[in-house]
Amino acid sequence: MSAKHPPNVIVFLTDQQRWDTTGVHGNPLELTPNFDRMATHGTHVAYSFTCQPLCGPARSCLQTGLYATSTGSWRNEIPLAPHLKTLAHHFKRGGYTTGYIGKWHLAAQNPVPEAERGGYDFWLASNILEFTSEEYDTVLYNNNNQAVKLPGYRVDALTDAAIRYVDVHQREPFFLFLSYIEPHYQNQVNDYPPPDGYRERYSGRWIPPDLAALGGSTHAHLGGYYGMVKRLDEALGRVLDALKSLALLENTIVLFTSDHGCHFKTRNDEYKRSCHDSSIRVPTALCGPGFDGGGRVRQLVSLVDLPPTLLAATGLPVPAEMQGRSILPLLGGRKAEWPAEAFVQISESHIGRCVRTRRWKYSVRAAAGATHVAGGADRYVEDFLYDLEYDPHELTNLIGFESHQEVAANLRERLLRRMAEVGETIPVIELAPAKPSGHRRVSGAV
Repeated sequence: MSAKHPPNVIVFLTDQQRWDTTGVHGNPLELTPNFDRMATHGTHVAYSFTCQPLCGPARSCLQTGLYATSTGSWRNEIPLAPHLKTLAHHFKRGGYTTGYIGKWHLAAQNPVPEAERGGYDFWLASNILEFTSEEYDTVLYNNNNQAVKLPGYRVDALTDAAIRYVDVHQREPFFLFLSYIEPHYQNQVNDYPPPDGYRERYSGRWIPPDLAALGGSTHAHLGGYYGMVKRLDEALGRVLDALKSLALLENTIVLFTSDHGCHFKTRNDEYKRSCHDSSIRVPTALCGPGFDGGGRVRQLVSLVDLPPTLLAATGLPVPAEMQGRSILPLLGGRKAEWPAEAFVQISESHIGRCVRTRRWKYSVRAAAGATHVAGGADRYVEDFLYDLEYDPHELTNLIGFESHQEVAANLRERLLRRMAEVGETIPVIELAPAKPSGHRRVSGAV
C-alpha cells in the first residue's frame, strides 16, 4: 500500500436482499454472476448477519460499528446522534474525500440538513428514498438541498451517479457509500417493481424452501424481487468495469452487503423485523487490496464488524469504542479468536433478541407488561429455538421441548452475555412452558 495513495473504498449496499438470492448460496437462477465472481475471487463472508433487521437501525450500525441500542437509533425515525463518529469522519481524518449516494434513513427530515449527513463531503441522497422516488422517477438532493432528478431505472440512476463520482475523484483516495433502495418493496404500491421485462423472466421459477412452505406474499412478489436483484448485480458489474477502465480496480476495496433480508410476510405481517434467517442473513463479499484471494470466511460475522474491517484494511486506526471487530485475521482460512454466535436486536414492531450459532437459533421477545427502555425490555419470554443442522429453513420450533432444555439454557446464558457486552441491562428471561419430547433427542455437542 502506497502512503501517497491508500486504497479507495466503495460500499455497495442493497436494501432487504436475502442471502440466498446469490449463486454462491445456491440460487439456481443466475441472478448474481458479478457478486458470485467477487465472492469466489475475493473474500466471501458466508455467514453474514444484520444486527437489526430494519432499515434505519441497521444503517446506524453500519455507519458506526456500534449496535443500535448504543447508537440510539434503535427504530426507524430516530436520527443518528450528532456526536457519533461515522465511517465518513474516520476516512476523512485519514485523508480521504468522502461521498454518499442514495438512501440515508438516518435523519429527521428530507432534504437532509448538512448537520444530519454523518460528515460526508459529497451528498446526493434522500432520507427515505422510497418516499421521494419510484422505479422510473428518481429524485435525490444535492449538497445544497436542491432536488436532482436522475434519468433511467432507479438502480441505473444511482449507479451512473456513482461512476461519475469515481471518475471525478480518481486521482485522490476516496470513500464512497452507495446505498440502493432495491430490492426493497415500493411502499406506495406494495410491490417490488423491477425494470420493464424483468419480472417475466423470474415469475413462477425457483422458490426458497421456507417461502415454498409458508407462502406469504411470495407468489405475488418474488418475480419482481428477483428482477431487482438481477439489475443490482448488473450495476455491481458496471461499477467494477468503471474501476477497471480507470485503472483503479486493483487499488479499490469494494464491499457488497445488505441491511437485512426479506421473508415476504411469512413470519409476521410484513417483510422483516424477525429473527429468522430470511430476515437477518445477508449476502456479503469484499474484493480489492487485502481481500483478493481471501477465500471463504466461515465464522459468523455481523454488520458491526464491517466498519472496523474497512478501516483496518486501509491502515486507519479502529476506534476503541467500536463494538465490532475486523475480519482480517480470519482471511485465508486462518483461525482467530472470534464469537461463536451472532447477536441480533429487534426494537420495532416488537422487542426481541436472538443469538445464532452455526447450529442453533434461540430468540426471545418482550414479555407482556414488561418495561421498555431505549429499545430493550426488563423481561422477556422464550420465543423460538431452531436446530439449523436438521431444520435449516426454521419450520419446527423446539422451544420448551424437554429434550432441548439444556440447549436452551446454554443459549440463554450466551444471549444474556452478549446483551451485557453491548451495554444492555440484564433482563429476566421467562422459560417457555415445558413440552413432552416424544422421540426427540439432541445429538452432538451443544
